[in-house]
Amino acid sequence: METGQLSKSLGDVARAARERLGLTQAQVARQLGIAPNVYGRIERGHMMPAVPTLRRLALVLGLSADVLLALGRADVAPSLEAPPPEDNLSPELRQTVRMLRGWSPARVKWLNRILRAIENAPEDE
Repeated sequence: METGQLSKSLGDVARAARERLGLTQAQVARQLGIAPNVYGRIERGHMMPAVPTLRRLALVLGLSADVLLALGRADVAPSLEAPPPEDNLSPELRQTVRMLRGWSPARVKWLNRILRAIENAPEDE
C-alpha cells in the first residue's frame, strides 16, 4: 500500500473508531496531546502520525495498530514468539518451508551449512 493510500485508510479507520466511541476530534486530539487541526489532518488522510502518536491513537481509540495500519493476519505474526506469516513468501519458498518442517534437526543443520556456503560463495559473472 502506498503512503497516500495508507494515510487515507488510517484516517478513515480513525474517524470510524472515534465516531463509534462518540468522541469529537478535539477530544481525541486532547488525549493524544496534539492540536485538533493536526488530528483533523490525520483523519482526512493528509498526514501520517509519528510512531509515538500512532501508538497513543491506538490506545485512545481502543484499536490494534494492525487495524489502523490495515494489516491482516496474513501480513504479520501476532507476537515475537509466533512463526512469521508465510503468505508473503513465493510459492517455491512456501513449499520449501513446509518440506523443512518435516525434517529432523540434524538434516536442517546440514542444509543450513550448505546454504551458508552458497551464500558466502562468490557470484558467478
